[in-house]
Amino acid sequence: AFIPDEERIITIEDSAELQLIQDHLIRLETRPANIEGKGRVDQRELVKNSLRMRPDRIILGEIRGGEAVDMLTAMNTGCKGSLATVHANNPDDALSRFQTMVSIGMPNMSDKVIRETIARALDVIVQQARLVDGSRRLMSVTEILGMDGPFILTQDIFKFERQTLDEHGNVKGRYHATGNKPRFLSRLATYGIHLAPEIFDWEMAV
Repeated sequence: AFIPDEERIITIEDSAELQLIQDHLIRLETRPANIEGKGRVDQRELVKNSLRMRPDRIILGEIRGGEAVDMLTAMNTGCKGSLATVHANNPDDALSRFQTMVSIGMPNMSDKVIRETIARALDVIVQQARLVDGSRRLMSVTEILGMDGPFILTQDIFKFERQTLDEHGNVKGRYHATGNKPRFLSRLATYGIHLAPEIFDWEMAV
């Protein structure tokens, strides 16, 4: 909902499920092969073709393979507001899995170059998890800082800490800021988004 109406958005999914309200929206869907084994259209092909449609943002339902390479290319060549989903247990696992998928798409690229490309392209990892009570919670907001030697450096901005279960079996815990201020605050300010300093000392029990 925060994406401006004037931006051109392209969504790529196996089936169109995202509910977006913007006017400049193009929906692309993958297609399985027919009984003769022909006509298949995969995500990587759609990502490549979407780059010819002059998108401001590409939203990819789930990265599962070589399309990770094309998403990195898009993010490093003007589509900085792009979004994608990766299934992983935590932000570090997400980066590791993303690196693995890029290496599948570009087997001749070294691990160090892959990590550098990922660090340049990604800004934030937002982790969501399904808890034991069946609820889905936002677990962490993690910033990508860049490279520290051969490794990608990250810092948590917000986290959810699970503490106990109530009498109904619902997870109780608290959301809190870690005290780390994201380095992209100045970039946000250039877009007219100004965050109050006290938000990074915030805490709420749920």
